Amino acid sequence: MDAQNIKKECAEKENSCCGEDKNSVKDEKVDLDEELQKSDKENVKDETEVDYEEKADDETEVKDDGNNEKEDELKEKRINLQKELKKENFKLKDENNKIMNEIKALKDRLSRTKAEYDNFRKRTSKEKEGIYSDACKDILKEVLPVLDNLERAVKVEGNAEDLKKGVEMTVKQFNTALEKLNVEEIPSEGKFNPNVHNAVMHIEDDSYDKNFIVEVFQKGYKRDDKIIRYSMVKVAN
Repeated sequence: MDAQNIKKECAEKENSCCGEDKNSVKDEKVDLDEELQKSDKENVKDETEVDYEEKADDETEVKDDGNNEKEDELKEKRINLQKELKKENFKLKDENNKIMNEIKALKDRLSRTKAEYDNFRKRTSKEKEGIYSDACKDILKEVLPVLDNLERAVKVEGNAEDLKKGVEMTVKQFNTALEKLNVEEIPSEGKFNPNVHNAVMHIEDDSYDKNFIVEVFQKGYKRDDKIIRYSMVKVAN
């Protein structure tokens, strides 16, 4: 009985020891699993951090590459803009030179035109003076013979009848001179014409028609369509 009890106790102790060992192993296993999980999490975290850092580095590199590309683009645009500005500047300089040459040419032309106009004005003024002198010469050439006859008539002695004939001849000669100059007397008979007559007196007379010329105080003359002197007349109302 004692041996059996001892064996039983030993078995119980063994079972107890095995249970404790099993529990200890189990606990150790749990602790190991926890440590492994923790280690895995740390590794995952480290890997995540590494990936993030690598990703950040890649993004930084991409960003740097992008910045470099933008800088290159800006530099190229700046160079192209400078080229365009230089080209535009040369173009503007050429246009400016062209305009300046045109202005210079216009100034020269204006100076020549002004000089030509001054010469023309002087020449026409001289020509007008010459025309006027020639016209006076032509008129006096026809009138002076009348004066010569008047002077001769004054020197001649005779009666009133001879003097009258001399005056009539002089008047005839003067009218001939006017005809040669295309000067003709304005008709002053009949109805009053304001275009060629100048009414200096009006009368009330029923024996005349209205606006009828009653008397001529001074004869009028014209050359072609130009009035030299209006007829001075008396008109009936």
